[in-house]
Amino acid sequence: MAAAYRRIGVMGAGAWGTALANAAARAGRQGGREVVLWGRDAAAMAEMAQLRENRPDLPGIALDPAVTPTADLAAVAATDALLLVVPAQACRTALARLAPLARDGLPVISCAKGIERGTRAFMSEVIGEAMPGARPAVLSGPSFATDVAAGLPTAVTLAAHDEQLAMELAAALGSSTLRLYHSADVRGAEIGGATKNVLAIAAGIVSGRRLGASAAAALVARGFAELMRFGRAYGAKAETVTGLSGLGDLILTTSGPQSRNFAFGQALGAGAATGDKLAEGAFTASVLVEMARAKDVDVPVSAAVDGVLQGRLSIDGAIEALMARPQRAEG
Repeated sequence: MAAAYRRIGVMGAGAWGTALANAAARAGRQGGREVVLWGRDAAAMAEMAQLRENRPDLPGIALDPAVTPTADLAAVAATDALLLVVPAQACRTALARLAPLARDGLPVISCAKGIERGTRAFMSEVIGEAMPGARPAVLSGPSFATDVAAGLPTAVTLAAHDEQLAMELAAALGSSTLRLYHSADVRGAEIGGATKNVLAIAAGIVSGRRLGASAAAALVARGFAELMRFGRAYGAKAETVTGLSGLGDLILTTSGPQSRNFAFGQALGAGAATGDKLAEGAFTASVLVEMARAKDVDVPVSAAVDGVLQGRLSIDGAIEALMARPQRAEG
C-alpha cells in the first residue's frame, strides 16, 4: 500500500459512511491503515466508539478495529484522502467547515449522488468551489451499505479528472470484496448516480401502485434511455453510462425497497402523504429537469416524478400522461 494513503478520513457517519470506513480499513489492513470516521453528533460518536457498532444505522455489523469514530473535525481533516459521505445538498456547508483545516492537495472523494439545487453544480464542482486546494474525485456505482459493510462482493467506479489519482485511490481503497474500476469520466459517473435516484423514485411508485412487472421493466428501460440522452448532452462517455455508475446503479436502485429512493417512491405510490425526506432523488428531480430543458433533452419519466413531488401532477395523472405520449420510434 502506498504510504500516502495510510490514514483515510470519512466525513459522515451514517450507514454509507460507516460502511465505507469498514471497507477502507479492510483494504488497508496489511499496511497498518487508520480510518477516521467523523460525525457531527459527539454523543453518538462516543457511543459508536464504545459499542464498536453503528447501532442506529447498521445494527449487528461491527466496526473494524482500525476505524476510530470521532466528532473532531481537525482529526478527519488530517488525513491522506477523504471520503465525503454527506447528503449532496449538505456538501458545500460541510466542505466550508473543513476547508480551513485541510491541507492543499487533499484528495476529496464525493460519495453523494446528486446535483446541487440552485447552482446546478455537480459534486466535483462543489468540491472545487468550496475547497479550491482539494483534488476532487467521485465514487459511484451499485452498492448498498449493508453489503459493503459486511464485506459482500461489490464493484463500483472511482473517477477523477487526473486518471493517475483515480488509479491510486482505486488501488488504495479496493480489496478482495470491493473492486474499484478507475475512470477519468467524472461527469459520467456523477450523472449516472444523480439520475438513477430520480428514476428509482419512479420505479418505487410503480411498485407502490401495483402496476405490475411489465410496467416496472418498461420504466427501467425508458428511464435508462433518459439517462443516456442526459449524459450525452452533458459530456458523459457512453461506456460510463452503460457501466457500473450508470446502468449498474440504475438496476440496483430500481430493484426494491432496500434503495432509499425506491422506498420513498413506493410509499408515495401506496398513498402515503410523505416519505423519506433524505432520499437524494427528491432533491435532485427538479434540478435535473431544469438542466434537461436547458439542453433540450427529453426526460418524461424524470419530469413526471418532479411533477408529482411538486404537486403539479397526481400519480394517476402522471401515469396517464406518460402512457398518452405520442407514438414514436424507440430510441
